[in-house]
This record gives sequence, C-alpha cells and structure tokens, in this order.
Amino acid sequence: MANAVFTTQPVPAYDDLPELRYHFPGRYLRQAEQTVGDWILYYEPRRQGVGRAAIGGRQSYFATARVDRVESDPERSDHYYARIADYLEFTNPVPFKSGDTYYESGLRKVDGSTNSGKFGWNLRLLPAEEYRLICSLGFADPLPGSVQLAAEEPSEYAGARPLQFLQRPFRDAAFTRVAQKAYHNTCALTGLRLVN
Repeated sequence: MANAVFTTQPVPAYDDLPELRYHFPGRYLRQAEQTVGDWILYYEPRRQGVGRAAIGGRQSYFATARVDRVESDPERSDHYYARIADYLEFTNPVPFKSGDTYYESGLRKVDGSTNSGKFGWNLRLLPAEEYRLICSLGFADPLPGSVQLAAEEPSEYAGARPLQFLQRPFRDAAFTRVAQKAYHNTCALTGLRLVN
C-alpha cells in the first residue's frame, strides 16, 4: 500500500469523477495498484486544457480519498479506473509549495527549482509523512478539530457554569462544503437557496 497524488481538473480530459472514480492510462497502472486500500490526494493543476486561456487552475491539493480497487476500462484499451471510497474535500486547498517549501519533495530539483517533468505526471507516489502534512494543512481550521467552549462569566441569577469541551470530527467542515455544493446551497426541505 502507498499514498499517492492523483491529478484531475474541474473538466477532466479523462472520465474522472473524484468522489467515485479516477480514470488513467496504462502507464500509471503499477503506481495505482500500489495505492489500493490506502489514501491518496487529489491535485488540481494550473493548466486546465490547451493554450494560454487554459491557465487558471488552483494549483493545489483539494481533497483526499481512499482507493478501493483498480479495474480495467471495458470501453477503452490500456485505460483503467481507480474506484474511490471515503472522499473528503479539504476545508483549505493546499498549494503545492509555500515559499521555498515543497509539500511534495519529489517536485523540487536539487537546485531548488520545480521539477516540471515529474510535475507533469498525473499519478505520483507520495511518502506517508508528506501525505499526513498536506492533510493536516488541508483540514486546518481557525477552530481546531477539538474545540474548547469557554464557560460564560458567572451571573447574579446562577452560579458558575462548568467548562465544557466539545470534540467534532475534522471532516465536518469538508462534508458541509461538499453537501452545499451538491445541492447548490439549496435547502432540501424548503427549497430556499442560501445566498450568503
């Protein structure tokens, strides 16, 4: 098992649907098979197609997911699908580098420049510690996963209230964003759309 980066675009050239499947050519099969049962990151490149007008992608890691299995594409020879489970979108997209720090060390050349050849690979294996670092940045929140609710000031009508601790899973914010996006910010019960 191994962690990896899967590159995909909002309007992908392949039959990608990040929440369910990742479509790729046979040259990446060996790497993809190593990820079965493990977690991967999704990356959106800057280039979204061909030509100058095609530049404008986020250039960031935007989600994580678990690879359930890899199977061949029945309609296209030498192409495969990685079937995805447990898709979680980041609350904060993570850029591929910050200053001189590359979160994916394989993208940095010895001279400090970006390894554009490796950057062009659609599927790249990733060391586990780099996967964990990118996830921790992607799910970072001004209110960390374990939120402390401070006790209110004592008032005249009651005694001091005890301090309470609340823990919520780190995926809550990401799940909210995915649900809002899926339903176009519209309430399933009333049909009202939230504008702000």
